[in-house]
Amino acid sequence: MQEKKQYTLYDIAAIANVAPSTVSRVVNGVPGISKSTRNKVQRVLDAYHYVPNETARGLATQSSKLIGILISDIRLTHHADGVFYVEQELAKRGYCCLILNTGVEEDSQAKHIQMLSQRKVDAAVLMGSIYQTETVRRAIETYLPQTPVMICNGYLNLPNVYGVIADERFGVERCVQLLAQRGKKHPAFVLDRETPSNLEKRQGYEDAVRRELPEAKPVKAKTDNTRLGAYSATRKLLEEYPETDGIVYSDDVLATVGVHALRDLKRKIPEEVAVIGINNSFYAELSTPQLTSLDNMLYDQSLTVVRTLLDLLTGNHVNRQVMICSEIVERETT
Repeated sequence: MQEKKQYTLYDIAAIANVAPSTVSRVVNGVPGISKSTRNKVQRVLDAYHYVPNETARGLATQSSKLIGILISDIRLTHHADGVFYVEQELAKRGYCCLILNTGVEEDSQAKHIQMLSQRKVDAAVLMGSIYQTETVRRAIETYLPQTPVMICNGYLNLPNVYGVIADERFGVERCVQLLAQRGKKHPAFVLDRETPSNLEKRQGYEDAVRRELPEAKPVKAKTDNTRLGAYSATRKLLEEYPETDGIVYSDDVLATVGVHALRDLKRKIPEEVAVIGINNSFYAELSTPQLTSLDNMLYDQSLTVVRTLLDLLTGNHVNRQVMICSEIVERETT
């Protein structure tokens, strides 16, 4: 079967009987061409299914129209949702996104930042506070010193780095306040990875317990991010601290598993133990009973990342850090 011809800008110019520069103006939406000429060229472009050569266009405009997005683990629903929102919004504006799965090891993350430099991206988006490390900071300083870098729910002190941050610390404080209002005297906190975001959540928990429940002891449990780990951590927590009457988990997945553990222990939810997750993901609504969750406004974070990035790329002034307020969405577990 004969291969279908890819028509070039020069082919289109010859067919339309105009100069190649005229075709270029039509493709790029540049003014200064009569309406009749523009319509004639556009008809030829449509008829021959012309696709602009973005590589050649990038050489002329010094823009690759390519944005690098780094995510530590594409299997994590919350961050994957953020990547989806960012990619969709950038695609609407003509950008192509290169999405890289970096893993959680800092050296691997640094290598992927170097990879973005090799691909000559116009900008980079880093999803999550896990990139808020000295290793990543040095990698950006070395490989992307002039490239705008946005961190979703994080920040690094570099002149070309900008952060959109969820106020999860204060949000968790309000979660503890809610538990206290529901008559709970001994709330606990369960987290998996000690990311900067999770450490902020833990600090908010500790501060709120000391302020709202001064006679209570802050109780924290550490687990991994597996279902079995969260289940075992919840059972162990109740065995060691049977007086626990409320639990804040660092994300909804852990909280949903915790609900299963509490049900197996015959603990009534929320009468005996209230449960709060974080992220307000679809897991919160699928849980039985439905899960109260702290919404860190991922969609709003993602849109703010895109808006800030586009302002940066067009030379507009932007704030180096933007804080997004979190909100508690109360359901059946409180």
